[in-house]
Amino acid sequence: MGLAIAFIFCLIFARLLYVQLIWGKELTFKASDQWNREIPVIAGRGIIADRNGEILAGNKTTYSVFLRPKAVDSAEQTSKILGELFGIDSVKLCEKIKGGKVSEITVARQVAKESVEQLVEYDLPGVYYARDNTREYTYNEVLCQVLGFTSNDGTGLSGIEKYYENILGGENGEISYTTDIVGIETEKSVVVYSEARDGDEIRLTIDIDVQLSAEKAVREAYVSSGAKSVSCIVLDPQNFDILAMANCPSYDLNDVPRDDTETLNALSRNSTVCDIYEPGSTFKVVTAAANIEEYLRGNKNAYSNSFIFNGSRTRTVDGTKIKCWSDHSNGKHSNQTLADALNNSCNPCFTDMALSLGTETFYNYLTSFGFGNVTGLDYGGEALGMLIPQSLVRNCDLARIGFGQTIAVTGIQLACAVASAVNGGNYYTPHLLKAVVTGNGKIENFKPVLKYNPVSSQASSILASMLEGVVTEGSGKKAYIEGYKVGGKTGTAQKYEDGHIASGKYVSSFVGFFPSDKPQYLALIIVDEPQGTYYGSAVAAPIAKEIFEDIISIKNIQPYV
Repeated sequence: MGLAIAFIFCLIFARLLYVQLIWGKELTFKASDQWNREIPVIAGRGIIADRNGEILAGNKTTYSVFLRPKAVDSAEQTSKILGELFGIDSVKLCEKIKGGKVSEITVARQVAKESVEQLVEYDLPGVYYARDNTREYTYNEVLCQVLGFTSNDGTGLSGIEKYYENILGGENGEISYTTDIVGIETEKSVVVYSEARDGDEIRLTIDIDVQLSAEKAVREAYVSSGAKSVSCIVLDPQNFDILAMANCPSYDLNDVPRDDTETLNALSRNSTVCDIYEPGSTFKVVTAAANIEEYLRGNKNAYSNSFIFNGSRTRTVDGTKIKCWSDHSNGKHSNQTLADALNNSCNPCFTDMALSLGTETFYNYLTSFGFGNVTGLDYGGEALGMLIPQSLVRNCDLARIGFGQTIAVTGIQLACAVASAVNGGNYYTPHLLKAVVTGNGKIENFKPVLKYNPVSSQASSILASMLEGVVTEGSGKKAYIEGYKVGGKTGTAQKYEDGHIASGKYVSSFVGFFPSDKPQYLALIIVDEPQGTYYGSAVAAPIAKEIFEDIISIKNIQPYV
């Protein structure tokens, strides 16, 4: 009997300790929650600005309206007034109030100040409001795929809004007060105010003037070419700051099509980062860079700048015929040097380079130029690209990779690769964040991160000079600007569907930069499925020229020659 009593006493004592020490905090919270009500104090979302402080995404003050059913005097009258004020179904609201299934109902969000002032005049028991913030985008559809958008409660759902949510979001506060059992504030209510902490401002590398130019050029090309889409990246080759990133079609950030999920997903997708494509001849810049670097290193398998390539139109590799886009009837593709091969965009020459360098050496360059991996851009959903594993690549695959087939890349991958090939041989991590401005005004600047040195400065200088020749004498003539040193490379790639060439479907592109001797601006243009004329030289190069001319005007850049 004594042992039994002692055992029961121990159980009771153990239960007491558990309730007091372990379960106590939870029980205290539950008790407090029954007698306290909280009004949220919404933190102001951080501003998004361009590199010069121009606001791209800000806030306008709005309000959320809430209702506590147990504290309502008349469900019919309250629901009728709220229905008239906020344009909601008063019958359904009345049913919710009488249902008694929830302790709180969200009546309306993002309500204008004028409507709340009218609400205050009615002094409805059980109805209260709290300030929230509605995101407001200065330039509507501009940068829509980059900035992204927020949910109704102000949380970032896509783009920069989502990626930097921890910086932009801040921390909400609350106003807490004691109530009776039905939720009505008591006479001697103790009010506790917990201050909200607003989100910090972020400044992007984007230059809004350059962005507006890119948006205009892309939009006009989308209409004139009848293309499926048109995309553009403009970056600073000296540190990989993204100065502009535009995609068309687009949508209005101040009128997000939230009710049409399929359309929203398609329009909000940043294709330059998240989608892959076969680059075609723009990829020849990479092959040429690898060949030049290997020649300078003394690799006997690499071709010198004065080497004359076989003028034959066809190469046969592993039993597979690889043809040039040209029939070689005009004689331009005979007796070509490397510079001529770039000017004429002759496929067999780049097939020869890739095969001569060999799989191991060429793949080392592909890796150092960032292919087959993400660039590390501060943006969610970046694609890896598609590169055949080195152990599985055949000679015929290697040959095609040499001129931009049998490999798929993202726009940001190719832009960064070409930038590193012509900027002196430096590959940085591309970035959209330039600085964070904290609540006390302190500015924390982002520093460029150097990842690789795929080629030497000497090889880079030689290649940049050759690519200037492509614009002055070769396929990129429509990007030429009198008095300025512009370099670049065109590309036209056939699209594949279900493993077969899709008839009449092409991706036309151009990657250009200026000044060619020390690049400050680089632009990649991608036109997906243009109708009619489809060559990159005719479709994409003029877009880059238009953007470059605008930059020259905006920045007041004087002629170089």
